[in-house]
Amino acid sequence: MNKIVSIEEAISHIKDGMTIMIGGFLGCGSPHRLIDALVEKGVKDLTLICNDSGFPEIGSGKLVVNRQIKKLIASHIGTNRETGNQMNAGEMEVVLVPQGTLAEQVRAGGSGLGGFLTPTGVGTVVEEGKEKIEIDGKTYLLELPLRADVALIAGHTVDKFGNIVYHGATRNFNNLMATAADLVIVEAEEIVEVGAIDPNHVVTPGIFVDYIVGGGK
Repeated sequence: MNKIVSIEEAISHIKDGMTIMIGGFLGCGSPHRLIDALVEKGVKDLTLICNDSGFPEIGSGKLVVNRQIKKLIASHIGTNRETGNQMNAGEMEVVLVPQGTLAEQVRAGGSGLGGFLTPTGVGTVVEEGKEKIEIDGKTYLLELPLRADVALIAGHTVDKFGNIVYHGATRNFNNLMATAADLVIVEAEEIVEVGAIDPNHVVTPGIFVDYIVGGGK
């Protein structure tokens, strides 16, 4: 199977109302060309799972500004005023999650776990509506896994099978999200032949990747 496709073909799999994950941390490690294509396509009513809503002009924040997001699940929104405006106006649902909890929810979704226990958020608004479990006298919150229909991630060097090497901090949420979606699309800085990457350097195995965009595609 040839996994290398055009951006147009890649985003054709994203439909109104889907749940999508987008990698990145304040735009670092985000698949910018795929995001721009989604903005142009105008897919709407999306549930977006990401670390943050970026900036109005950078990263997933562009989707917020274009009013394509119905629900946002993220760890913070402070760098994108438009996110706060839509949240306060009741135009977009925003679920704020402690960053470590968010990462673990995605990891649990990719690992097939039913959830996990964490003390983070006990005694705060984070615990509202969640089951609390006591173990050895300590209270924990039961946090449930997160999965998506599609994950859009970014890789530095990607071979034609989809094995991914990340550059520095761009790894962030990308590696976790690659395991937690039904369809995974990676935007590559460079596409190389299978065998060109030292197996010891592979972070995300190609078995998780469905489509590759890059190399002028």
